This record gives sequence, structure tokens and C-alpha cells, in this order.
Amino acid sequence: MDKLSIQRLKKTLAYLESKQRELKRQSENDTRSIESMIKYLKKDMLEQFKLTDYDIYIKNEMINTETFIRSVKNIIDDHSS
Repeated sequence: MDKLSIQRLKKTLAYLESKQRELKRQSENDTRSIESMIKYLKKDMLEQFKLTDYDIYIKNEMINTETFIRSVKNIIDDHSS
């Protein structure tokens, strides 16, 4: 993965993490829109950055956002210089 892709992936991951924190804070309120956004963002990250090329199991981890975030961080760490 080239440096530009890693930078874009880091920014996208930061956005996903912020939405995940927002979801946790909004536990009492209607969170369907945030949940939908997180689901879409994970799917988009998977396709746009071809994450399955770097972690063949990441598609199975899309159900759990925390696990997905850890996996993406590992990919970033593995491909950063």
C-alpha cells in the first residue's frame, strides 16, 4: 500500500472512530442513522482500500466495529514506514 493510501486510510479510520465514539455516547437516543453511517463507512473502506488484500479475515470482522478498527490499525502499522 502506498503512502498516500495509508494517509487516506488513517483519515478515514479516524472518522470511523469518531462515529463509533458518538454512537456510544448516544446510547439512549435513536442511533439508527449513526449505525447506518458506520456500516456504510466500513463497507466503503473495505472496497476503496481493498483491505481484504491485506487481511483476508477482515470481511468477517465487519460485524464488530471495534474489531474492524483494530484490524485496520494493524494494516496501517504493517504498511507504514
